[in-house]
Amino acid sequence: MNILRIAVISYHTCPLSDEKNADFGGMNTYVLELSKALAEKGYIIDIFAKATDKNSPAVIEVSLNLKVYHLQAEDISEFSNNLYEIIKKEKISYDLISAHYYLSGLVGLKLKEKINIPLFVTFHTLALMKNLVIRSQDEKENLERIKSEILLTKKADKIIATSESDLAYIHTLYSCPLERTTLLSPGVNLKLFKPIDKLTAKKFIKANPSHKIILFVGRMDPLKGIDVLLYTIKILIQKHPKLAFCLWVVGGKKIADKKELQHLEEIRKALGITSYVKFVNNKTQEELLYYYNSAEIVLMPSQYESFGMAALEAMACAVPAIITDVTGIAGLLNRKHQSLLTSASNPIRLAQKINNLLTNTKEHKKMSQEVFKKVQDLSWENTALKFIQILRR
Repeated sequence: MNILRIAVISYHTCPLSDEKNADFGGMNTYVLELSKALAEKGYIIDIFAKATDKNSPAVIEVSLNLKVYHLQAEDISEFSNNLYEIIKKEKISYDLISAHYYLSGLVGLKLKEKINIPLFVTFHTLALMKNLVIRSQDEKENLERIKSEILLTKKADKIIATSESDLAYIHTLYSCPLERTTLLSPGVNLKLFKPIDKLTAKKFIKANPSHKIILFVGRMDPLKGIDVLLYTIKILIQKHPKLAFCLWVVGGKKIADKKELQHLEEIRKALGITSYVKFVNNKTQEELLYYYNSAEIVLMPSQYESFGMAALEAMACAVPAIITDVTGIAGLLNRKHQSLLTSASNPIRLAQKINNLLTNTKEHKKMSQEVFKKVQDLSWENTALKFIQILRR
């Protein structure tokens, strides 16, 4: 397949959105960074995203070969129609549709039917897996989404999974034939995320130089297991009262995440750990460099995670990341990294893992070096090369 021009669909969120004010998560980074890397390889990439407001510019030229189109639309049908009108008006001929998230997949399916070109879909998260670990009916993904994902596994030309675990779930739970699935794990911006002086980093984020920071980065979502972290902090205080540390939780919009943040605040007060836990608003990728480098450990206690890009970014900064074994990124680790793996909803075990790395200097240094080496071949350039290999099959 000789692909030259790709229509990338990001209906759910615009990848150029300011992380401080719009949807925050790994999918934006994945879409934008992969598109940039492909554009640098000579592919012409047009990203079609839902406009965040009426003042959004219609088209932004991000770089050579890479544009973002902002489409005004109330729903998928209007978005699809507007996208098709742009293609007709500008007489653009695409070779591939690459859709991210199931809503974008539905847009891609409508477009595929009109212009008869291949459709690749990357779900990023799976409704069936999210519903497996929900804690309340409010979090439950509806049947419409599940049916949409199943439809896409039947109609798309290729389903791209971001981890080995999601690849297995797509094949088994969604009955998608293996020949129509493939793996493309996220990359990491190695030019941005790298080790820097810890005191310099702490000065930038205005942290006490003497504090040992353990860090969480991500959305305020029950699936992220932040409440497990708060329980873990209480256990660490009780079992190791002389251990000097604090937890920084970075992420969460004031409006969209208000309910979960309120829930976490109630837990923090009930456990009497207010002075040990600091909540911080969303930060840009450039700012996160300093947060990662300020930390002794990054934590990812997710109940389900299709990959886990925050852990990857931390590793690129030579910061050990303790992750649950249900995260996609866990597939990168092996027997040498057992001190970095824990189980979901297990605060006692997580507390043991944290204490081990905070008190065992030799093990901490070893894991820092191990994870840093582990991610050096996971640049977005290499991810783009793997994507090109998928196209050429």
